[in-house]
Amino acid sequence: MIVFALGFVLGAFCLQQMPVLPDLIWSLLILPFACINIYLRNAQFKYIALTRLPLCLFTAVMLGFLWAAAFASLRLADALPANWQNKPIELVGVVASVPTLTEQGTRFNFIVERVVTKNVVVPKHISLSVYRKRDYLTQVQDDGQFLDYQPGQRWQLTAKLKRPHSTQNPHGFDFESWSLAENIRATGSVKGKPAMLDAFVWQPQYVVERIRQLVKLRIAKVLADKPYNGVIQALVMGDDSQITVQDWQLFLRTGITHLMSISGLHITMLSGLMFVLVSFIWRRVPHLANQIPTRKAATFAAVVTALAYGLVAGFSVPTQRTLYMLMVFGVALWSGRRFAMAQVLALALLIVVLIDPWAVISAGFWLSFGAVALLSFAMGARLAQPHWLKIALRTQWAVTIGMLPLLLIMFHQASIISPLANAVAIPLVSFFVTPLALLGSFLPIDGPLHLAYYLLDGCVVFLRWLNQLPVAVWQQHAPALWTLVPALLGVVWILLPSGWPMRWLGVFGLLPMLLIQPDRPMSGDMKVTVLDVGQGLSVVVQTAQHTLLYDAGAKFNQQSDAGSRIVVPFLQGEGVQKLDGFIVTHDDNDHSGGMASVLALMPVGWFASSMPDTTLIPTNTEQMKCYAGQSWHWDGVDFEVLHPSLQDYEYSEIKDNDRSCVLKVTSASGSLLLTGDIERRAESALLAAYQDSAGVTLKSDVLVVPHHGSKTSSTPDFVEAVAPSVAIFTVGYLNRFRHPRSEVVSRYQAIDTKVMRSDYQGAVTLNFYKRESSPQIEVQSWRSQQKRYWHAVF
Repeated sequence: MIVFALGFVLGAFCLQQMPVLPDLIWSLLILPFACINIYLRNAQFKYIALTRLPLCLFTAVMLGFLWAAAFASLRLADALPANWQNKPIELVGVVASVPTLTEQGTRFNFIVERVVTKNVVVPKHISLSVYRKRDYLTQVQDDGQFLDYQPGQRWQLTAKLKRPHSTQNPHGFDFESWSLAENIRATGSVKGKPAMLDAFVWQPQYVVERIRQLVKLRIAKVLADKPYNGVIQALVMGDDSQITVQDWQLFLRTGITHLMSISGLHITMLSGLMFVLVSFIWRRVPHLANQIPTRKAATFAAVVTALAYGLVAGFSVPTQRTLYMLMVFGVALWSGRRFAMAQVLALALLIVVLIDPWAVISAGFWLSFGAVALLSFAMGARLAQPHWLKIALRTQWAVTIGMLPLLLIMFHQASIISPLANAVAIPLVSFFVTPLALLGSFLPIDGPLHLAYYLLDGCVVFLRWLNQLPVAVWQQHAPALWTLVPALLGVVWILLPSGWPMRWLGVFGLLPMLLIQPDRPMSGDMKVTVLDVGQGLSVVVQTAQHTLLYDAGAKFNQQSDAGSRIVVPFLQGEGVQKLDGFIVTHDDNDHSGGMASVLALMPVGWFASSMPDTTLIPTNTEQMKCYAGQSWHWDGVDFEVLHPSLQDYEYSEIKDNDRSCVLKVTSASGSLLLTGDIERRAESALLAAYQDSAGVTLKSDVLVVPHHGSKTSSTPDFVEAVAPSVAIFTVGYLNRFRHPRSEVVSRYQAIDTKVMRSDYQGAVTLNFYKRESSPQIEVQSWRSQQKRYWHAVF
């Protein structure tokens, strides 16, 4: 069972790494192998018996691969036609999830029952947003109902949809894979005035979602205006959308993110409490104990409790893993059989992947199963039961050391203070905060909710104190994937039982992951990454010893911006500990919206901008205006600001776009021109100043196209003067401005320029290097490097 489960999971994981789906006709080849495997399992010959294990593993890998491929083929077939994107489609369907409040309105899942518009196929599962002009942060009416949309309501509405699409960057989050795993096959917004057809559709899934909404409403009402209201909602119903970015940063840095939403630990504790309670009552009623043994009755009650909590939680991967493990234990107890922990874990692993083959690309999957496996290995097979305090200390030690490789691979950081934080937070949150919050959420008694909140508030105060320690977090570059193997072997060696000789040698297995640094450019070379930040701009220029950030993308809402979601994770993954320079071209949101997050999360040497207000700049960061004539030299690479002039700051009629900081970067192997959002006026000024100059010229090998390819920029004279070999348009997918304009793209194509778009290619990496007296510019797109079968082809 263990070998088969591991092989099946490996096969599903291999499928998720494929750039294209295989032809399912190859599944016919599995049948002979499966039959041979069944025969050999019953064979008595010694030389044949030796082949059982590898053949079982191979068969399991192939079955897992094809199982995942079949699921993927079915799900990808449920797709929105490309030619119907951003066109109005009339639909009839049911609200299928608790609405999530955003600053602009409401977002919810919608199950399509019927398409009113003729000759169009719409996926069954979609995500819709309803945008409001008024403030939607106070969206609960006096009667305690969300405005307009509630789970289980049937609506007829008109929506504009598009296929799932996300920004694609190194060390970044892939929304397209998440939406595929969640079976969200299109996203869009509601237009016009929808009509509600039925107040409630009586189906089990909608009943559960309506209960979840009532719970959320009760928490929001009782704990109104409390800063950690969202954390209580996450603990009770798994909805972490209302937890602020600052709180998530605190939980991540202290290593307790696994506690601040529904986790396997909470479910185990809650079912354990139910087991104890039912056992206590059952033993005192002889008639009941005679009918059903106490342990069986208590086990049944514990599993039912775990199932109910899992339904309220929304069935996340940690929830599923714990629930299936408890069910396996329950079945084993009821049947009178005994299972080893490894068998239980393997069976739960197999069930999760059978139900959800995309679980294998979820960080929660590996962290949750990895933690249980590590604890089983570190605490199991002992000759004597240690003291409870020793068990607690060894548990913290095993989890801290054992999960380090996975945390560094997935998040590029690990909390040093997590053992101390978890030692306080685990018992407090699991034994007191979560049970009290559940009690107050399902009973008309406010006291337990308030008490749970005050305990949580005290826990956060303690965490903030820990977070202020000078060595709270180990932050590093993204390790190479191959370093995971020696790191895991080293961890296993370290966690061997006491008395095993030379356990300290396991530390050497971790050294490649910790010490091998990413490659940096050589002196005179540079690496330029034009990040995919949607409709916006952010460019990272790396030389041998220095790093410059040019713009930081947009701010999406109060809780999210490109700086924290895209730019900083990229910098940290590349091993950048400090920005030597940071230029924000001008005051538009799509260029400066992520600035505050970058400044808060990354040390900056100096800051330059044309922005009038720079009050957010830390006092230890040198700040200045950018103006033509500024220049510096880093590691054999020249940087020069070409625009705006100092006189441009004196004229208020000049648009912000035309004050954008224009930067030219020149290396031994080529040059790069960064233009911000300049328009015709600024382009004319640049042509007048540099077209015929004997010094710096506009001619560049690579151009990040002005103003995202707007029709107000890239005039013919400017395009001819720059004459780039590569032109990069930084645009959002199907953006409302219709950038880049086709006539602008044609101007670059007319001079044989290679055109690239961030919405089609993702992040674009340019390596400027000179080898053997031959200058080269290597151009790579992240979508082509990391192509997966669920990514669209443009």
